[in-house]
Amino acid sequence: MKTTPAVGATLFAMAALWAPATPAPAQAPKPPAPNALMQIVPVSPNLEPAIPRPAQEQAAREKLAALEKRTGRKPNILVFLVDDLGYGDVGVYGGGVSVGSPTPHIDALARGGLRLTSTYSQPTCTPTRAAINTGRLPVRSGLTRPILTGDPIKKNPWADEVTAAKLLSDNGYRTAVVGKWHLGEAEGMKPVDVGYDEFFGFFMVVSEYSAYMDRRRYPELVTKPDRVKAFRSTGAIEDIVETRKGQPMKKVRPLETVDDIANCDQDFANYSADFIRRAAQDKTPFYLIHAFSKVHFDNWPAKGYQGKSPAGTPYRDAVVEVDDIVGRIMQTLKDTGQLENTLVFFTSDNGPNEDTCPDCAYTPFRRGKGTTWEGGVRVPGIAYWPGMIQAGRESDGLFDLLDLFNTSLAVGGIADKIPTDRYIDGIDQSAFLLADTGESKRQTVYMWVEYDFTALRFHEFKTHSKVLNVHNTFNDLSEATTERTGMAPWVYNLYSDPKEQLSRSTSQFEWVLIYLGKEGLRHAATFEKYPMKDIGLRKQ
Repeated sequence: MKTTPAVGATLFAMAALWAPATPAPAQAPKPPAPNALMQIVPVSPNLEPAIPRPAQEQAAREKLAALEKRTGRKPNILVFLVDDLGYGDVGVYGGGVSVGSPTPHIDALARGGLRLTSTYSQPTCTPTRAAINTGRLPVRSGLTRPILTGDPIKKNPWADEVTAAKLLSDNGYRTAVVGKWHLGEAEGMKPVDVGYDEFFGFFMVVSEYSAYMDRRRYPELVTKPDRVKAFRSTGAIEDIVETRKGQPMKKVRPLETVDDIANCDQDFANYSADFIRRAAQDKTPFYLIHAFSKVHFDNWPAKGYQGKSPAGTPYRDAVVEVDDIVGRIMQTLKDTGQLENTLVFFTSDNGPNEDTCPDCAYTPFRRGKGTTWEGGVRVPGIAYWPGMIQAGRESDGLFDLLDLFNTSLAVGGIADKIPTDRYIDGIDQSAFLLADTGESKRQTVYMWVEYDFTALRFHEFKTHSKVLNVHNTFNDLSEATTERTGMAPWVYNLYSDPKEQLSRSTSQFEWVLIYLGKEGLRHAATFEKYPMKDIGLRKQ
């Protein structure tokens, strides 16, 4: 599928304002010599260019080689992926006690490792999960928005995608995703179909199940049995399931009541702990994504968690439960002797869902989930690895959750297995994480809302060619429109204006516009050879 004229116009919109009036190149222009602003160099024709950091790359290689010599096997990789957690919910990011939900275990990871202050997700959950698994922007996989029950998906996106889990599994790792999947439940789209050895969790999102349970929140549905019957007749799997490669799927327990939903994350935690123990017993390296169902609405406290947070609200109780589970799983790593051999990364799949205000996540930035304002896509990012990542580090270097794909393969010693027949938007950031004074290898983060290219961050600058205009406060998803900016793009310096309140694109930042335009052109050029994919989620 070639890039359509409308999409091409969107991609080139910013660059056309500042670049010379010449036709857009059919392929990426030859990069100039690196300078203080344009530092990237090509890595491979199908890989996102990166900033060369030879000294820290050598330091990272030496650390990994020494660890493998000491342990006799490859390191483990554990990703904690929370659903809809806000940047400002975690204590070390300004939340925690101050917002009524202490996060001591998550804070301990940050203090014992690397706290990233500029980690970026996609605007919503399915796109971020796709990006982590493939290292590709969602417009390339077609997983551009959350999948809803009954969505008419016309093409299996996984038929021609390759996951980090598959590559690692093929090379000696035991791989699992536990918790929320939300990347398809049809044949060929389940976790074991796309390379995972094990899955324990549910396929959709908690609100898809809770809609037929809570009479107070969903009276238009729950009070009308005929509507409930229609809603539940789509064939969706309404159970926690367990499945392993080569074995039939088992339904563990149905999701029928509020209590069933409330206690899901406790079940998920038990399974992840057991998975870690089994891997330790077998002396097999593992790759585990622990994907919480919380703190996505509807939040009901698990047994023993009602009122456990100082705030005493369902959302804040859920944050405390998430933190406790992080502590439990980290203790399992310690108890099984695997703490020093495991890269741990903690993050969220997008910013806060402000549509559930007042009992919702918090961000200090503008707007929330569903937008590419900072509040929608800037998320916590913590890397922890005792003896490998120096404790107490902090960095504002750019890290896109896409980078977890390349980084995981590099840590697993199989960076050479990255496919060469598709564009990979992720960057190997293992040297950034592991070198004691490591710096990011990413120069730019590109931001999309479905098939609209909206913004990019370049160094500390953020520019918008399209913006999400939210028509009512705290209605980022329910009442928003995507609108093109005027003659000048909107540009913000996120160091002096982190809330993106006052653009100074023409009065103060004209000098940087040409660089922003070049980055837009370079990004657009990648779609000529490596086009977008439409699997049926695109709105007509």
